[in-house]
Amino acid sequence: MAGINRVILIGNLGKDPDVITFENGVKKATFSLATSESYKNKEGNRVDQTEWHNIVMWRGLADIAERFLHKGNQIYLEGKLKTRSYEQDGIKKYITEVFVDNMTMLGSRRDASENQETSNNQQSKPTAAAENDIQVPEDDLPF
Repeated sequence: MAGINRVILIGNLGKDPDVITFENGVKKATFSLATSESYKNKEGNRVDQTEWHNIVMWRGLADIAERFLHKGNQIYLEGKLKTRSYEQDGIKKYITEVFVDNMTMLGSRRDASENQETSNNQQSKPTAAAENDIQVPEDDLPF
């Protein structure tokens, strides 16, 4: 039986994507993604736990990441885990990365806070009906 290597994450970018364009025109984007969960411990205190993931996108997804993704953006992604090793100062080290094959932009914390501030600062405007003095009878329902 074949194994399944599938990852689904929803989280926020920890930094802007680093994009490399190779000589043949292929792009590679890398960035960190934070996923957080909250729970109450035995004492009843709320505990937030954040996990950081190394994300890799290639070709078209890397191009989208370069143009549209920024630190703080919330995204949904699907991919697979790959572990590679390298040697640093004579010590063998390992890194696990998520190679993405599907991504959806969900919004960002920055956009949400800006929208909230904008809506709080705006004064209420009259509706189109009030501006044009349109009379809409309340009892003229089509059903």
